[in-house]
Amino acid sequence: MSGSKKKIDWKETWRVYKRLLGYLKPYRWVGVGTMIGMAGDAAGQTLLVRLIKPMIDGLFVEKDPNTIFWLPIYILGLAAMRGIASYYADYGMGVLARNVVKDIRKDVFASYLRVPMPFFAEEASGHQISRITYTSDQVAKASTTAFKSVVQDGLTAVGMVAIMLYYSAYLTLALLVLVPTLIGVVTWISRRYRRISRRVQDTMGSVAGIVREVVDGSREVRIYGAQSREQSRFDDNVERTARFTLKITSTAALSGAMVQTTAAIALAVIIWLATRPWSLQHITAGTFTGVIFAMVGLMNPLKRLTNVQGDIQRGVAAAEELFETMDQPPERNDGERTMEQGQGDIRFEGVGLTYANAAGAALQDIDLHCPQGRITALVGRSGSGKTSLASLLPRFYEPSTGRIVIDGHDYRDYSLASLRRQIAWVGQSVVLFDGTVAENIAYGEMTGASEADIVAAAEAANAMVFIEELPDGIHTRIGEDGGLLSGGQRQRIAIARAILKNAPILILD
Repeated sequence: MSGSKKKIDWKETWRVYKRLLGYLKPYRWVGVGTMIGMAGDAAGQTLLVRLIKPMIDGLFVEKDPNTIFWLPIYILGLAAMRGIASYYADYGMGVLARNVVKDIRKDVFASYLRVPMPFFAEEASGHQISRITYTSDQVAKASTTAFKSVVQDGLTAVGMVAIMLYYSAYLTLALLVLVPTLIGVVTWISRRYRRISRRVQDTMGSVAGIVREVVDGSREVRIYGAQSREQSRFDDNVERTARFTLKITSTAALSGAMVQTTAAIALAVIIWLATRPWSLQHITAGTFTGVIFAMVGLMNPLKRLTNVQGDIQRGVAAAEELFETMDQPPERNDGERTMEQGQGDIRFEGVGLTYANAAGAALQDIDLHCPQGRITALVGRSGSGKTSLASLLPRFYEPSTGRIVIDGHDYRDYSLASLRRQIAWVGQSVVLFDGTVAENIAYGEMTGASEADIVAAAEAANAMVFIEELPDGIHTRIGEDGGLLSGGQRQRIAIARAILKNAPILILD
């Protein structure tokens, strides 16, 4: 079945949307006030149209004094009511939208902190960043903006139809032209938006990934003369994103045009019905004008209600991706033993490791004893598995075969937190954070370490030689990923961090 013919699973759509609306629960009272505002705005608009008949018949035909006196007051009162209601509806929606996006971003980020390490290896970092920045923002339209349109425009549409029925059920027959067309437009839009939105999210992730690679690898890009290649790659992805975005715009414009054309046909039908000889005797100018105004007032809400499907489908597509990430199983952490102060005796017994989707094993039948208090060096050619072996110790990856024993117990018997407290790590790629030298040395659980301990660790790592020359010493900010320092200086700070932890197991990869 082709993509354009693929049916939407409405049951699954509702399940995702219901979960998305669950993010509004903590702000239910803001939501209640917002809905009252939306209802007030819709009611005000409906009542203004309701005044059309008395305005035409009472002012210009009958010239009724009461109508002449009170009608302007009613109009001003309804306008004031609509203004207040519209303000609270729009402001409330803004509060809800920002809070929903904020909470979803927190949940996605929290899932990044607990998912297993292979998750980050299997997907480009650009897609992971795009979820937090772009994709999370899409759900706001589905959970708030679209919801506002459904409620407010839905109430307005119901009010306008009620006015038409009240004035003349006969003329309201013109809606029979409008309703079937609207059902067809909404169905078509839903399918198309859902499909295109997925593609936009994928291309936005690719764009973010390319930018990150070029920024992180700016030196390599210049040394190897890859500027034109990276520019071409970026341009291709941006062009593809623009094409998909234009398809969404085209769909919205086409649906609006279809609704407008159908509404014009319905208006023509109303005029035709009103001008039949059997109708002219019973329909007043006020009645006819009131029905026309109600029909015109119905057009904009109907256009927005058809296009709201686009926001809902984009939001649902985005929410599906976000919920898939949130539902990722966390790192395996079923160990019940707590390691208070480890000794650092390590044994690898028949350990093997095969990465997911890898053609062969990275490690096979490794038997190795690393005695406590001793330095064990692994020497081998690049790609022989040294980093893979080191990555097993903190349980970034689990052995495919065999087991690792630390201080006489299978290390999977220990809880992850207590196991990792026994390990200090300096990787091949030094990772520093945007903060001061002291904050990078006393990082994580070491936050709060005394300045004397931080300085002692820096001296042990031979880092104080250059730290003392920095403008504010250990309190100097070093920029994102330590960009204001040299490679050697960054490595010294990473070593100082490991020394400050004073763990029984030190891994220098």
